[in-house]
Amino acid sequence: MSVATLAALPGVNTATSVAAAAEHAQLTGQVLPVRPELRCLLPSSGLRRGSTVAVRGSTSLLLALLAEATATGSWAAAVGMPDLGLVAAAELGVEVSRLALVPRPGVEFTAVTAALLDGVDVVAVAARGAAPRDARRLSARARHRGAVLLSLGPWPGAEVELNCEAGRWAGLEGGHGYLRERRVRVQGAGRGAATRPRQADLLLPGSAGAPAAAPPEPVRELDLAREAS
Repeated sequence: MSVATLAALPGVNTATSVAAAAEHAQLTGQVLPVRPELRCLLPSSGLRRGSTVAVRGSTSLLLALLAEATATGSWAAAVGMPDLGLVAAAELGVEVSRLALVPRPGVEFTAVTAALLDGVDVVAVAARGAAPRDARRLSARARHRGAVLLSLGPWPGAEVELNCEAGRWAGLEGGHGYLRERRVRVQGAGRGAATRPRQADLLLPGSAGAPAAAPPEPVRELDLAREAS
């Protein structure tokens, strides 16, 4: 997809129009909302404009971070993720009518991502698509344009890194049924305001499709026996 084609997408502004609104964006709307269950993982309780957030270990968590922003009117894009499904995104609460997909940008990965950062609120990318030097340039562009860069995988210089530890699936009862949700633990860390470690136990996608806070783990009888001894 060419840069000219991207500029013609609904909801994508040109660099000129974004630059005209940049000063106003510095004063208002600096944090894009996320679902309540995810706020404790981010130092600003949301996606701060100009920041880069790396998500490791879960595409579902990355999509969940997009949900509230797109539901409240922000535009998002996903670059270099050919396996990302719109059905899964919708089930996690993403407003897919405000999500642009560029599944296979090829050698134009950096140029396409840069163009989208000029006019889209949140751009999610596959980390493997950028060389370290290009990754730092894209983060700098996000800061300059007031966009949020979300990386699926480690990203050089990310202000926040969320690491999702695989958990148990639920839904199979008596050897049959459907996998409904997975309990995961998300560890958050980063630089600056994000240096304090953060942690949350979540159900992805959760009983209603959206992420939910996981209930406390029940204490097993074996654990009690060990403490008593």
